[in-house]
Amino acid sequence: MVITDAEVGRWLGSFFWPFIRIGSVLSIAPIFSSKMLPMRIRLLLALVLTIVIMPLLPAAPVVPAISVNSFLIIVQQLLIGLTMGFVFSIVMAVFIYAGQIIAMQMGLGFASMIDPVNGVSVPVVSQFYALLVTLIFLTMGGHLQMIQVMFDSFILMPVSVDNVAMIGVRGLLEWSGILFSGALSVALPVIGSLLVVNMAFGIMARSAPQFNIFAIGFPITMLVGFIIMLITLPNIIDHTGSILDAAAVTAGFGPEGNNN
Repeated sequence: MVITDAEVGRWLGSFFWPFIRIGSVLSIAPIFSSKMLPMRIRLLLALVLTIVIMPLLPAAPVVPAISVNSFLIIVQQLLIGLTMGFVFSIVMAVFIYAGQIIAMQMGLGFASMIDPVNGVSVPVVSQFYALLVTLIFLTMGGHLQMIQVMFDSFILMPVSVDNVAMIGVRGLLEWSGILFSGALSVALPVIGSLLVVNMAFGIMARSAPQFNIFAIGFPITMLVGFIIMLITLPNIIDHTGSILDAAAVTAGFGPEGNNN
């Protein structure tokens, strides 16, 4: 059997290049990029997804396997996949950062634990929000939506030598700003409530200097923080849904997300 360079190029276009884009998305996207998920399983998922959607993809160009164009296409697929995965990873990062803000306001910034998903030390409040949003993400079908966006990206941005259009740096930076605005919107009720509590403690300390504010201030601050967190928990679903929809638009390079 003689395998020609054209046949190798056709195999690259139909399987290998889509596999690179899908694998790069799974390497950084939430849930799939968890350190608890072995690399072999991640590669197997990328392989299965590529085999499933490969017959539905538009025809890819046939280029020599060892050429400048082949290298440029590989780099392009990596950049597109990593960009899409980064956009969806912001959804989780918003609530982790919100948990850090809340923990600092409650005086629980020192109570940290290792996040098994990312392998870094985060406050316990952040870990609570991360687990909660992960369950909401799966319940809403966020993982399925992400797979749909990956498939749509091959329609909107098919594998091509000349197709270098992708989400602009400005648009990506603007989307990154949701990490701070979204986290602030989640943590704002706790911040506002604890600000009122601290102002009340300040007035008490000025009016009654002999009163030991520090002895009761810390437990009351934590108690109020936990109560506000409990009251605002139903709003987490709405926040997750809105951010996830915005991530799908941005990662899908649609008209609302394409800011080239």
